Amino acid sequence: MSKIRPMRGSLPSCPGVSPLTARSLGVALAALVALAPALPATAAAAPAGSAASGGTRSLPLVPLARQRVLGAAPEQGLYRTGLARFALVGVVWDDPDRELHGRAKVRTRSAATGEWSGWQDIETHHAEHGADPGTAEGSARRLRGGTAPLWVGESDGVEVRVRAQEPAGAPGTRAGAARSPLPAGLRLELVDPGRDGGDGAATGASETEDAEAGEVAGAGAGGGGKTGDGAGAGGGTGDAGERLPASGPADDPPRTALDTEAAIAASGANADITAFGATEIPELDREATERELAGLQGTTLDDPTRAKPYIGPRPAIVTRRGWGADESLRERGFVYTKTVKAAFVHHTASGNAYTCAQAPSVIRSIYRYHVKSMGWRDIGYNFLVDKCGTIYEGRAGGVAKAVLGAHTLGFNTNSTGIAVIGTYGSSRPSGSAVTAVARLTAWKLGLYGANPLGKTYLTSGGGNLYPKGKNVRLNVISGHRDGFATECPGKLLYAKLGAARSSAATYQGR
Repeated sequence: MSKIRPMRGSLPSCPGVSPLTARSLGVALAALVALAPALPATAAAAPAGSAASGGTRSLPLVPLARQRVLGAAPEQGLYRTGLARFALVGVVWDDPDRELHGRAKVRTRSAATGEWSGWQDIETHHAEHGADPGTAEGSARRLRGGTAPLWVGESDGVEVRVRAQEPAGAPGTRAGAARSPLPAGLRLELVDPGRDGGDGAATGASETEDAEAGEVAGAGAGGGGKTGDGAGAGGGTGDAGERLPASGPADDPPRTALDTEAAIAASGANADITAFGATEIPELDREATERELAGLQGTTLDDPTRAKPYIGPRPAIVTRRGWGADESLRERGFVYTKTVKAAFVHHTASGNAYTCAQAPSVIRSIYRYHVKSMGWRDIGYNFLVDKCGTIYEGRAGGVAKAVLGAHTLGFNTNSTGIAVIGTYGSSRPSGSAVTAVARLTAWKLGLYGANPLGKTYLTSGGGNLYPKGKNVRLNVISGHRDGFATECPGKLLYAKLGAARSSAATYQGR
């Protein structure tokens, strides 16, 4: 059963929560108490608007055809220009239990050149991501259904079309034939991730509009270092064959000011393993990692009763403060599960047209889309990995802790979710990204004694593959599709999971 911890006051007993999680919570809380007197000075020194808050614009779609089916138009859309700048789009609707059976496509106008892009498909099946049924987050009244988010780059114009699928067995439906109705309340979400460091403060705008009818158109054993494979942020070719885009203007995200309870708590949740207020958790070698684990477990390396741990060297991890999370967006407090028995690998399905320097902007956009557009308590993934192999903290609560995510519907309990930023159905993931997944899982699973090459049992919370309550045997490192009938994490990333398991086990010293 998950536990909500507000990270203030004394630490209560935590029945059902692992000793590692409970102990690290106590250490983090102690660090917060010790640092609290110094926070006003720190906050005063932070520049105004230092959180990369960004904004979301929500526009209702309107019918593009006269014909209606059961009160819903078979095709809806929108055309707008002269908009405030945005960089990520998605389509949402009222009922979170409805799926969009059809096709959504979009084209956007570059804010820099004024040129229109070609049409791009938006992944419409996104219901398999999210909180488990029956949980507080999964039952929240604010939830909405939605597509996957799509990164489009800085844009100021958009055209979107959402078309219901043809009826089964009737390809090329003749004029006048019925299509499946679209979900009610379709809206286009335009997300601004916030200004980059050199472009001034974020706008912080958030608005909902009504569209005007006239605007509608007809693995080695060694650790250490960030994974590279010759593909750094400046471009290059990953060993998996993907051409990494040359670096555009660097996204130096405004650092989240430590001037609110939420920001203090998010940073303090990692204070058991890194300095309070850190923008990046540094990597450790094997000995230092084992020493840190012993400390989290309340033992020492020379304790004769302590078995030798199997854990990979801790990789460097960019914190939420490092990628510029606006901590005011998410719900207060953190939710924990008992332990971490498995890691589910995902792709964000947000497209591959981003540079590694833009990854913090992409993450801020996904975070805002999950919370403000979909109605989740926080970003769904526990970790994210970009194509250059940089690892980022996802959902708040502490990277070493068993934070309950919203990534694999039905199997969020006792698992962690890792999303590789991009779409990998027909594009191969970079070797840097796959290596980063191996390094991260070697460390994270090692904290909880899990073998990357092993199998484990998780109890289904309900889904389209396994009914609620079924005890399911899964790989310790699984793809999203292993727990839910979905294309995620894309067939080409899924094909790399065997290599990731082997590398992770090697990093653990197995």
